[in-house]
Amino acid sequence: MRRTPVAEVTDNQADNRYEMDVKGTVAFMDYRLKDDVIALVHTEVPEALSGQGIGSKLASGVLDDVRRRGLKVEPYCTFVQSYVERHPEYRDIVLPIR
Repeated sequence: MRRTPVAEVTDNQADNRYEMDVKGTVAFMDYRLKDDVIALVHTEVPEALSGQGIGSKLASGVLDDVRRRGLKVEPYCTFVQSYVERHPEYRDIVLPIR
């Protein structure tokens, strides 16, 4: 199986989304930020990148950045919800959805 090199996750604040550019194709996670809470609302991984673990790498990069910034997460995105269920090390920064 061929692995695609993974780029860094960047916070595109102008578009309210985290992005990961992989060989010119961008996976992203939309968010809404209010005070010290970031609502993760949608994750999109283009078909060309599916099945390569890009969504998981994006989620871990986003959650690591959120923790580094001292924020809490409201995971409206079902992908993020299932990711956190599989990775309990992030549960301490996750809030119940209001």
